[in-house]
Amino acid sequence: MSRMHQPGPFYLKMVRGLTLKKTFLFLSLVAICLCFSQCKTDPMSAEASLDNMTVEEGFEVKLIASEPLISAPVALTFDNQSRIWALEMNGYMPDTLGTGEDKPSGKVVILEDEDQDGVMDTRKVFLDSLRLPRALCLVEDGLLVGEPPYLWYYEIKNDKPGKRVLVDSLYADEGNVEHQPNGLLRAMDNWIYNAKSAKRYKKDGDRWIIEQTHFRGQWGISQDNYGRLYYNHNSANVIGDYFAPGLGATNKNQREVAGYNMSIVPDNRVYPAHATPGVNRGYLPGVLDTTQRLVNFTAACAPLIYRGNYFPAAYRFSSFVAEPAGNLVKRNVMTLDSGYEAKGVQAYPDKEFISSVDERFRPVNLHDGPDGALYVVDMYRGIIQHKTYLTPYLKQEIKKRNLTLPLVCGRIYKVVPKGKNPDFRKMPEDPQALVRVLADRNGWVRDRAQQMLVDRKSKDVVPALKQALRSNNINARMHAFWTLEGLHALEAPEVLTFLRSAHWPLRMQALSVIPSVINKVSAADYVKVLRSPAMLQDKLAAPYLGFLAKTIGNYDPAAADFMRNQLIKQYAADKFVADAVISNMEGKEEAFQKQVLNQFPDTSLIINKQLKTIVTNKFNALNSDDPKETERKFPRGAALFRTNCQTCHGADLNGIKSLAPPLNKSEWVTGKKERLIAIVLYGLTGPIEVNKHLYTKPEIMADMPGIAGSNEFSDEDISQLLSYIRDYGRNKADKVKQPEVTAVREQFKGRDKAFTIEELLSHPVTK
Repeated sequence: MSRMHQPGPFYLKMVRGLTLKKTFLFLSLVAICLCFSQCKTDPMSAEASLDNMTVEEGFEVKLIASEPLISAPVALTFDNQSRIWALEMNGYMPDTLGTGEDKPSGKVVILEDEDQDGVMDTRKVFLDSLRLPRALCLVEDGLLVGEPPYLWYYEIKNDKPGKRVLVDSLYADEGNVEHQPNGLLRAMDNWIYNAKSAKRYKKDGDRWIIEQTHFRGQWGISQDNYGRLYYNHNSANVIGDYFAPGLGATNKNQREVAGYNMSIVPDNRVYPAHATPGVNRGYLPGVLDTTQRLVNFTAACAPLIYRGNYFPAAYRFSSFVAEPAGNLVKRNVMTLDSGYEAKGVQAYPDKEFISSVDERFRPVNLHDGPDGALYVVDMYRGIIQHKTYLTPYLKQEIKKRNLTLPLVCGRIYKVVPKGKNPDFRKMPEDPQALVRVLADRNGWVRDRAQQMLVDRKSKDVVPALKQALRSNNINARMHAFWTLEGLHALEAPEVLTFLRSAHWPLRMQALSVIPSVINKVSAADYVKVLRSPAMLQDKLAAPYLGFLAKTIGNYDPAAADFMRNQLIKQYAADKFVADAVISNMEGKEEAFQKQVLNQFPDTSLIINKQLKTIVTNKFNALNSDDPKETERKFPRGAALFRTNCQTCHGADLNGIKSLAPPLNKSEWVTGKKERLIAIVLYGLTGPIEVNKHLYTKPEIMADMPGIAGSNEFSDEDISQLLSYIRDYGRNKADKVKQPEVTAVREQFKGRDKAFTIEELLSHPVTK
């Protein structure tokens, strides 16, 4: 890994005779100068950029595509022939004003390695004229493409787009380009999930099914071998779910469900190879260290659970996270503390898996590949921060080092063990062969085999799949299980066998699949097992039983009540079980609260505390004015809120876990107007207390960017936005007028840094 140069004899002579304090200051200055000298600010060829990259000992990075073959890539996927389908977001931030960003310049291109040497040779444009496209996914004989605000499905005919179908007109209708849905991950349960979204999708014949699920992440999404999801936001290393993705999102009154949006790797420290002053809030104390290196994640994205078979065994279940602002890729070592609680720690105490001194190296996505390698998508841009949140400080840094151009570059790399060059694998066409590769050691291959069998509706392999359920290979058994579910051929006897298994991962899959396969005929068989003493005493299964109570209640209400009562009796102090039970009690929370209190009057129990919070929130919502009335009064403010604030603070202004605190009934919203105006204009950093609760990392990001430096918002726009927020729900504070915004802007003219709470409370204008 890169190391800072050691001071030579010249520097040693200079420090002789200096005081200890002056010596320290002098050497710090030397270190800063040396770090700046290491940073490469001029554009580099792909080969030169690769030479300026370091990777963990025992690995090497190989270039497989670069300009002019690829330009500004942000995501990719592989087809059955190991060709790369890449998404180019060419329109992103052509300059610091975002000039022309809305032009239809995005593309989907197909890259192919014709001579089988591991390097892409040809480029074929599949789709052109897209506006800021952000996600793609191969499904059946077509391609899903996320192009805000739409999600489209294009039929593929001879590598050309055929019929176009609108899947979702509201796929990415809110938020700016940094805060819109993306990912389109085909998970083990045969649903397609997103980051920065609370929706999932599935193709069923000619129709598309859309369901609500938990809200997850910001950019990038991955799954582990059990089908659980992982994601993050720009200040967090890895966040994820302990439980299956399709459960627990059925109670709109329950804002958080324990076991979802969990901090998996809480350590957010990063170790760039060079000084990184060009980060959006580099002027704030603690953002950069004494050598001007980024201290913590500021643009974390693209978390990937490595499931390939090509890295050494120690790297299995590692998570990798990209940090384009720091020009690096981090590795974390993951473990399962119990049957469902995943945890992780950074793999190295003071270095990164990949780091570069090329300031334009921007890893924005990470992918597993059909060859078992780790793929790195490098957008290769100087400007990586969107205009909405671009601070005057960063604009100056961009200008100082001429980072605007070029705009036509892009690279795709793969990481492999040193001295090895894995071959691209082509998936077999024979359905029986696809069943056999469900046991492959490469997770990408297993996933793709399952998807091909489901997409092609290969019912002729059902006997072979049922045989695979008895395999000695646990991965093969799980994939065969969900392939049968996708083919509508999974029957109760197979599910019941998994339910009774001694292997927790198999029980987990069986519990997760029940909502999809239960019917009037099979319900009694499932109820018998689920309400049995052995199952109710299984602590690992208990949260799943709580999630399933509603499903069971549709067929046997008495059994559902019995399961809930037994779960409360045994696990009233368990937050996972408590939230799981509450998740299927929408509209019945008050009656359920009385029932639980009669049985367990201890108000300190988790389940009682959770119910009290939900019942209180419901009461407050019912006693608030109709939000539609507020929108009618401030339509421009409502529109601006949806575009710029909702994705972090929630549509109901009640905040979103791991992102931002509530604005509804917040003293910072209803209090002094100048204080709120200052926060929106210049941002806020650090912990904040709202309604006597202290919000800090990792519960929220603890960094809100300001918009004073953006040309998108006039002072009248800001007054409308703040008036909408101050009038919403239970806030009911007086409106903000445009001259008041202008006055605060004038008071802080020249300011380019976020406020802390201490500053706000002490400044004459805002205290």
